[in-house]
Amino acid sequence: MLRIAVMVSGGGTNLQAIIDGISDKNITNTEIAVVISNNANAFALKRAENAGIDAVCISPKDYPDRSLFNEALLNKVQEYNVDLIVLAGFLVVIPEAMIDVYENRIINIHPSLIPSFCGTGYYGLKVHEAALRRGVKLSGATVHFVDKGTDTGPIILQKAVEVLEDDTPEILQQRIMEQAEWQIMPRAIDMIANGKVSVENGKVIITD
Repeated sequence: MLRIAVMVSGGGTNLQAIIDGISDKNITNTEIAVVISNNANAFALKRAENAGIDAVCISPKDYPDRSLFNEALLNKVQEYNVDLIVLAGFLVVIPEAMIDVYENRIINIHPSLIPSFCGTGYYGLKVHEAALRRGVKLSGATVHFVDKGTDTGPIILQKAVEVLEDDTPEILQQRIMEQAEWQIMPRAIDMIANGKVSVENGKVIITD
């Protein structure tokens, strides 16, 4: 059984997709051990409570410096003995010590087709604003492992979504969530839980 920690800063729509995926058995051999947010007001914490999952807030604001916050965050994750950390809209830089401990065991969802519109400064609506400014005809979402760069880790899954002429950033964001993010994040977790994903020479190998 794959034990996962889901880390999220806001509403938790991807968290809900994971909860639903486990309930619907689209995600197998998996349980959510804990949901962690840096934001005490994140609706994601309420989603976790409603599903009977431990919900924890660890905020940088509650610590005198970032190193103490980083230590507390890592300690909390380790308390739950998790196999995989899932970043589902977590707007805090992951401590390097955590990346070392959980090498190739942290995954992230990014709302573009990496390497487009990714890296420092590209998050939330900013990604979709940039895509519309560039005039791309396709955007989408990417699930990738987390390394010490920003959106640079090995790619697990991607799904393309059409960009329409009258899209606003908000409309495009919603379409990408519905047609890509909420599909490929649960699929990636299920694949990892069932031993179908490995990393060799910095690239993801998927086996049936």
